Amino acid sequence: MLYYLFEYLDKNYHIPGAGVFQYITFRMAMSVITSLIITTVYGRRLIDFLRYKQVGETVRNLGLEGQMQKSGTPTMGGLIIITGIVVPTMLFAKLENIYIIMMLVTTIWLGGIGFLDDYIKVFKKNKEGLAGKFKITGQVTLALFIGWTMYFNDNIIIRQEVKLPVIYDVPVKFHMRDNVPVYTQDIKSTITTLPFYKNNEFDYSKVLKFTGEGYQQYALVVFLLFVILIITAVSNGANITDGIDGLATGTSAIIGVTLAILAYVSGNTLIADYLNIMYIPNSGELVIFAGAFVGACVGFLWYNSYPAQVFMGDTGSLAIGGIIAVFAIMIRKELMLPVLCGVFLMENMSVIMQVSYFKYTKRRFGEGRRIFLMSPLHHHYQKKGYHEAKIVTRFWIICIMLAIISVITLKLR
Repeated sequence: MLYYLFEYLDKNYHIPGAGVFQYITFRMAMSVITSLIITTVYGRRLIDFLRYKQVGETVRNLGLEGQMQKSGTPTMGGLIIITGIVVPTMLFAKLENIYIIMMLVTTIWLGGIGFLDDYIKVFKKNKEGLAGKFKITGQVTLALFIGWTMYFNDNIIIRQEVKLPVIYDVPVKFHMRDNVPVYTQDIKSTITTLPFYKNNEFDYSKVLKFTGEGYQQYALVVFLLFVILIITAVSNGANITDGIDGLATGTSAIIGVTLAILAYVSGNTLIADYLNIMYIPNSGELVIFAGAFVGACVGFLWYNSYPAQVFMGDTGSLAIGGIIAVFAIMIRKELMLPVLCGVFLMENMSVIMQVSYFKYTKRRFGEGRRIFLMSPLHHHYQKKGYHEAKIVTRFWIICIMLAIISVITLKLR
């Protein structure tokens, strides 16, 4: 909203400094600062309110050191994160931008599902919370909305380099690169970025190429299936990772910074052309949202770091996982997520491996056996005697390494 105000003041009254709001980098910086102020200053008040209302975490005794001392710690702190994301985005982003609209829908939708889950746990005294089938239904519904919009909305396009003559009934654009003419077209496509691959691109429609002619007509179905898989996997991965103080929050902040970089280079025609990567018109506006996301995570970490004064609950963990997934899909970097979200992947896989192996050995030998001392993976290291602050710090270091690898894949092919 402030963007439109200052745009009006600049055009009509030529107020000095008002024009600075046209720069994405300035609005991104303002978004980060505003988000930090909201989460740190007003977050404290919300924590006090949650404590007053006795909205505390119910902790099951799993035999972990220091676990029972966390009982009664305020939960549903994800409301702080969501507020820290939505308010700066509303203030500094272009609200008519389709990418911003979709990110706001994602944040509120998954935050609402998580809030309902926490509400049932806390106020209805039901430890199971919202039934898993309803969570999955909510995630799949969001995925269908995102996939359908990405496929059909006319404002969601990519700029692709072409050679003359072209068969598409789309205007051809022209620019010079190293004194060589380059021709491009803005087209709708299911192409995405494939890391470590020579051409760095992958078209979802070609998954069914082996079926013969006419496989392109099923591109939407393939794309929707991938979107559903990615959103549910990353959202649940963040939810599982949120098991010890500051782990999910700090990891998400690192991932958020990386996504902001990827969005900026993908939405800047000069940088995209220099790196020879896919240029996505209008996607640069996502940097403002990413700034709010990072600011909200870092601000929340002020209270969520060990020893935590508040937990985000499913209100926060489902939302941040979904945000990461949808953001990556929009900038067509979702196939980088196994690397970038490697921590989430490890946590997810540790649970899958533990449960699968336990069931297999129980059926085969009559008693269930375990691969890890406890899953998810962070609990395994707690059982081995590591302090949770050390586990979190080392997981952060791993996440930083994976983030760096994700960025350099833009040129490492």
